[in-house]
Amino acid sequence: MKKKKQNDLADLLKYAGNYKSLTFIGLGLSAIAMILGMLPYICIWLTAKDLISAAPDWSSASGIAHYGWMAFFFAVAGILVYFAALMCTHLAAFRTASNIRKQGMAHLMKTPLGYFDSNASGLIRNRLDGAASETETLLAHNLADIVGTVAMFIAMVVLMFIFDWRMGAACLLAAVVSVAAMSAMMGGKNAKLMQEYQAAQDVMSKAGTEYVRGIPVVKVFQQTVYSFKAFKEAIEDYSTKAEKYTDGVCRMPQSVNLTFTEGAFIFLVPVALLIAPSALAAGNFAEFITDFAFYAVFSAIISTALAKIMFAASGMMLASTALGRINEVMKAPTLKITDHPQIPADNSVEFKDVTFTYEGADVHALEHVSFRVSPGQTVALVGPSGGGKTTAASLIPRFWDVDSGTVEVGGVDVRETDPHVLMDQVAFVFQNNRLFKASILENVRAAKPEASREEVQRALSAAQCDDIIDKLPEGMDTVIGTEGTYLSGGEQQRVALARAILKDAPIIVLDEATAFADPENEVLIQKAFATLMKDRTVIMIAHRLSTVVGADRIIVLDCGHVVQQGTHQELSETEGLYSRMWKDYNQSVTWRIQQGDSTGSAATGKEA
Repeated sequence: MKKKKQNDLADLLKYAGNYKSLTFIGLGLSAIAMILGMLPYICIWLTAKDLISAAPDWSSASGIAHYGWMAFFFAVAGILVYFAALMCTHLAAFRTASNIRKQGMAHLMKTPLGYFDSNASGLIRNRLDGAASETETLLAHNLADIVGTVAMFIAMVVLMFIFDWRMGAACLLAAVVSVAAMSAMMGGKNAKLMQEYQAAQDVMSKAGTEYVRGIPVVKVFQQTVYSFKAFKEAIEDYSTKAEKYTDGVCRMPQSVNLTFTEGAFIFLVPVALLIAPSALAAGNFAEFITDFAFYAVFSAIISTALAKIMFAASGMMLASTALGRINEVMKAPTLKITDHPQIPADNSVEFKDVTFTYEGADVHALEHVSFRVSPGQTVALVGPSGGGKTTAASLIPRFWDVDSGTVEVGGVDVRETDPHVLMDQVAFVFQNNRLFKASILENVRAAKPEASREEVQRALSAAQCDDIIDKLPEGMDTVIGTEGTYLSGGEQQRVALARAILKDAPIIVLDEATAFADPENEVLIQKAFATLMKDRTVIMIAHRLSTVVGADRIIVLDCGHVVQQGTHQELSETEGLYSRMWKDYNQSVTWRIQQGDSTGSAATGKEA
């Protein structure tokens, strides 16, 4: 366990970079500060010794003022050195936490985009940002306190055994009991309980984020918080583990710890009573009183020192757990980049015997899928929900990498293409496009940061967004989400289309791009499609079959397999899944609510 803690600390200090030396300087200064902090107590003891030896002629105790000034000097020096120590450790801690966040974000930028689908944003944030904050406390305070307290204890042990080893051992007995109690709380199987507690905290954070996002649904349907079963269970699990650790593990050892450390003086009194008669008989009672005063003074600071060790040890355990959560982010899979990237020859897309399975799943999402989209061709992917349409589209830009087979763009395996080149080749319009809380200009310019205002304006016009811009108070400089400025789902989709048009990528992936559009917005979106799709390779995913009737080819996916391919005319006239879907679609668009019967009850039906 000790070796593991040392390894954790070494791993943590790797993030400090050039500031690592500041940590060690701070620890050294902390040790010096603690020793300086002890010296005023020695001055107090020397004052007591001077007074006792001068009794009853108190005026002859000439060293009192001298010792008083020495105590003042050491106290001030200890404060100043400790301040310098904390300055060093804080600078190193802040830099370390900053580097953890930066390196974590840099690593996440290399992960497949699909990683963010399977890991909620709240969970990632808690693992990275929250854990970095916890390590900050360890490096800024806890380590300095541990090193300083250890240095103080070594000095105390030396001093306590110089004068009378019996009274020294009595004072240190409280420390032995305290260390045993803290080991019982934080060692062995209880360290695993702390890890379970932290894991429950992660789950609760993830569930809490999902709950907050679902509040509008709760309000619309007048549901209670208990409708969010996962969040409720996460809170209860966290509460159970927290109670189990604090009540079942910490209560008794902590009670023993506080009792013995706060009452350290109690151990000294019986020993002093045993020694006093022999000291009186030997005629050195004054020396005995002086020694007793020394140990009485130092027994008072034992509880403070042990409390610092306890909190510092707790910080070490929390930081170790936090480092584990940070490592989970740092170990996230990254896209493998080839050493010899190839350039796509054209805008074709081809799947060759592709099989893919999501992590943790038992069933293939795609199995032996093969098809080709020629340059400039529009191909639609249709099929039942869960058939593999979105999965297939997500493999083109390497949201995930295939298990077997190849996905090729321009005749080159996407894994053999530089990711930046690949992303420049492909533009996306998803059904749930999210806009940043920024101006319309910056939202569209995200696709091409160097684009001029005129280029953004042309892209917005091509995406049929002129009516949106005209109604906004500051035109395309209006910040979305401020002063009640919000866009409907269809309007957001048109802005997302403008982003894709501005990118001017030769391959377009449209995933249910009209899903949230009303009829008026859908007409405008279809007009924008005409501009976006011109002279480009297009892969469309749609449940609304009317949007894919004009596609050059339709690929029907079901349960991860390609079950049909052809034009709309060919597939609708051939018995199979597509013809059944087409018939069901035609029936659904003619569905009407009929007038109620004579009893006043409502009826539904289909109007031929």
